Amino acid sequence: MSLIDVDVRNEYRSLLHDITKDFYIPLLSQATEYRRAVGFFSSTVLCQISDGIAALAKNDGKIKIVASPHLSDDDIKAIRKGYELRDIVKKAVMREMREPSDAFAEKRLNLLANLIAEGILDIKIAFTESGSAMGMYHEKLGIISDSNGNAVVFSGSMNESANALTANYEVVDVWCSWKGEEQNERVKFKKAAFSSIWNDTEPNVKIIYFPELKQEIIDRYRRTSSVDYGEALRNELEQPIPTLLTSRRRGAAIPTDVKLHEYQLDAINAWEEKGFRGIFDMATGTGKTYTGLGAIVRLCEVTQNKLAVFVVCPFQHLVEQWVEDIERFNIKPIIGYSASPQKDWLKRLENAIRDQKLKIKGREFFCFVCTNATFSTAKVQTMLEKLRGNAMLLVDEAHNFGAARLSRLMSECYNYRLALSATIDRHNDESGTRNLYDYFGEKCIEYPLERAIEEKKLTRYKYYPIITTLNDNESRLYTELTIEIGKCLVKGNDGRTTLSEKGKRIALKRARLVAGIEDKLTKLRDCIQPYVNDTHLLVYCGATTVLQDNRDRSETSDDDIRQIDAVTRLLGNSLNMRVSQFTSKEDITEREVLKREFAAGDNLQALIAIKCLDEGVNIPAIKTAFILASTTNPKEYIQRRGRVLRLYKGKEYAVIYDFIALPRPLDEVSSITDEQLNRELSLIKNELARAEEFARIAMNMGEAERVIGKIKEAYSINDYAITYEEEFDYGD
Repeated sequence: MSLIDVDVRNEYRSLLHDITKDFYIPLLSQATEYRRAVGFFSSTVLCQISDGIAALAKNDGKIKIVASPHLSDDDIKAIRKGYELRDIVKKAVMREMREPSDAFAEKRLNLLANLIAEGILDIKIAFTESGSAMGMYHEKLGIISDSNGNAVVFSGSMNESANALTANYEVVDVWCSWKGEEQNERVKFKKAAFSSIWNDTEPNVKIIYFPELKQEIIDRYRRTSSVDYGEALRNELEQPIPTLLTSRRRGAAIPTDVKLHEYQLDAINAWEEKGFRGIFDMATGTGKTYTGLGAIVRLCEVTQNKLAVFVVCPFQHLVEQWVEDIERFNIKPIIGYSASPQKDWLKRLENAIRDQKLKIKGREFFCFVCTNATFSTAKVQTMLEKLRGNAMLLVDEAHNFGAARLSRLMSECYNYRLALSATIDRHNDESGTRNLYDYFGEKCIEYPLERAIEEKKLTRYKYYPIITTLNDNESRLYTELTIEIGKCLVKGNDGRTTLSEKGKRIALKRARLVAGIEDKLTKLRDCIQPYVNDTHLLVYCGATTVLQDNRDRSETSDDDIRQIDAVTRLLGNSLNMRVSQFTSKEDITEREVLKREFAAGDNLQALIAIKCLDEGVNIPAIKTAFILASTTNPKEYIQRRGRVLRLYKGKEYAVIYDFIALPRPLDEVSSITDEQLNRELSLIKNELARAEEFARIAMNMGEAERVIGKIKEAYSINDYAITYEEEFDYGD
């Protein structure tokens, strides 16, 4: 067994060579040790490190990997402020570990996890440190050695990443210890350098060793308790790896393991018939993303890949979800937002627009995915003004683009347009809704929630409206704020009554008062008692406080606590349940850990959350939801319900407890004055509008409607469909 037996080139270029089959596998088949130093650490890096190592594992070889954490600007700031270095680096590394993108990647990561478990592979994290400055350890170095002391050293621009091996034009330089003294000296120098780094004796390079990182890789990616290395190697040799040319020639494509449903294909066909403009109005959980990507594939076929695609969505975590799916469709996107793993994304975008404008062969297609905030920046908009070829704008959660600050971005430079939303019509904003239809066009599909449930794309549900009431102090504050709102009504030139800016602030204060009433906690304690030993529970709170006493005040103080904290104390301390908060304070990595623990159910029974159901966070394991957050906005409560109804193994149906806020107990309504009744009706009708919508298709519709009927009877509301009385809704 000797490396000398392998025909080794002095240079490999990804445009000309299959680097895995021409370089890695032949050499590692003869090797007993593989040492590798790379740039950024990520799950993609882990996947690509597995190239050829099944061959090495058959020889009982050893592997040592050094990688650098991807430190964000916030990470650097935290380190400079004196925060614990190890904790920050650990979070940065964990943040880059994502689920495998396909079955082949899953097998590769399973192989790697088993190698770690068997003690064959070891990983350390490195970064540069000079005085107060920190940076990424960026050397790309590899050393392959055999049992006879022969060694091959390679170095160059290539990272261990899928993009490097399949999409970029990369060059790798190679030196062999047996090819003359000059090359042998180079090999010796690189071997000594790697040893210094690995042993943490290299000046200005800091090594941090994380045993828990290896355990995390094992826990996350290990699918089998052992691996047949011979079979793994055969699978790798049989797996076609696209080169730069074949990848670009092929363009966007639907993955072989994805079959679009008939309704998704009908939507794409309708979009094409309408000139590639339109709206996909689809309930949450019915496959809007894949339908949108299928539309991109169709347009790529029609334009022969001469197309610029812009995918825009509201939140960073949604961008990351889109990136994972986009890459499955054979597209390597430019990723634009503040914490993007592509630090040079602005330059990439500029180059892509230039190449398309110049019609450079093989570069007339590109995809840019970003947040609403990034898309609206002056830098990005200035670049987009230079677009000249075919361009498609795909907006996720497109109802947001009806707002004035975003509607100005709906430029005529995009000749192809697609809006995705479960709630495209904007609540109390006819002008914004009309702008969306005028720009994107007609609906190509309406796939409502009831159809999704009937066709088993979403699960059935039971709905329990829980009546809660304001206490004396809350009722007094509500009355005072309502009177103040009445003083802030102004008539516009069109005759419509609107609120002044002061009135909007007061209305928001009143909405938060209602969302955080104390009785919701009391009723929650009663409702959750039967579930104290259950799992997969979600308590959804409003971004509000709970008044802790009855002092005469209209502002919250330090004595008040956030509703989410009050719920955490109730469940975690009083009821001894295993709970965790799920908010914007938890970073992406922490959220993923919480979602896994929540799905497993062993260590975590309940998530206590704010906003996650509004932000598109996917937690399909939720079986029982207690919704304390009050909203009269259909966009919000329809999306919240849809996210609770996602399918999950063992989930026959979901249960929703909706905490309805009323100004007073029902048995007191008959004694109030007409003036009091008029002040309270707007709140009553808004709460009933949500309750009736939820009850309409619930499994226990009759039971829910009996509760709704009691409220209507107490307030002498006629038995007709409730509409939205209050014109000024400000959410939680």
